[in-house]
Amino acid sequence: MHFFVTGGTGFLGSYFIATALCEGHDVTALRRPGSRPRIPIKREPNWCEGNLDDSWSQRLEDCDVLVHLAAAGVSSDKENWEHCFQVNVGQSLNLWQQAINAGIRKFLICGSCFEYGLSSLDYDYIPVDAPLQPMDAYAASKAAATVAALGLANRFDLQLLVARPFHLYGDGEAEPRFWPSLVRAARVGKDFPMSHGEQVRDFMHVKDAAKRLLQWSVELSLTPSHSVIKNLGSGLPKTLEEFARFEWDRLSAKGKLLIGDLPYRKNEMMRYVPLLN
Repeated sequence: MHFFVTGGTGFLGSYFIATALCEGHDVTALRRPGSRPRIPIKREPNWCEGNLDDSWSQRLEDCDVLVHLAAAGVSSDKENWEHCFQVNVGQSLNLWQQAINAGIRKFLICGSCFEYGLSSLDYDYIPVDAPLQPMDAYAASKAAATVAALGLANRFDLQLLVARPFHLYGDGEAEPRFWPSLVRAARVGKDFPMSHGEQVRDFMHVKDAAKRLLQWSVELSLTPSHSVIKNLGSGLPKTLEEFARFEWDRLSAKGKLLIGDLPYRKNEMMRYVPLLN
């Protein structure tokens, strides 16, 4: 198959491209000028350089499936409401309409688990039909984008899958996040301060997430026109402390895990786990 991929140099996008190319698919990928994937890739895709709302009609005409992974506010700038909505809704909508006009009828769009927001307080396992109660600009813009995508799918009879990844980790993840910070401390023999770690999360390696998304993208061609939302996770929830101890041992770290040295973040959700469908 031939995929048109946005966000091709992002964390998840880098792994998706590497996986798709390794399995023999053709990939045309959109990136900002000069940006590179987060991980080494053995074969380059057909790169397009520019923005989501530039004209990509000719490049889209050769593709079978649009895989939309690009987003603003994922690891920073979560509270920039204007920018998040401009990119995640306005520019994304422009590209989706270009794809429809180019004849593409199969869409995989990456949403976010944070669209659920405060609904996590009401569920041990969050279902895809839980009310969307986002808590910041990034999550709210992704929720709005999901609604827009579902509307387009209904209007133009698209095969649409909206995937909501939960807590992905792996090489290439933004450095300030929990797992890269833990790995960095482990590799240089430093102690690692953290909270009491009672938060329950579904941790999934990004490589496994990319494989699942590729599988779902291929399956779009085997199903009739419809829209579906799927949570993306491992199905193996664990506490942050359990996750940290497992990774600390795996890395043969010489320092200590300083459990409880840091306070919980403000408005910390103690359980945020998907119901997988």
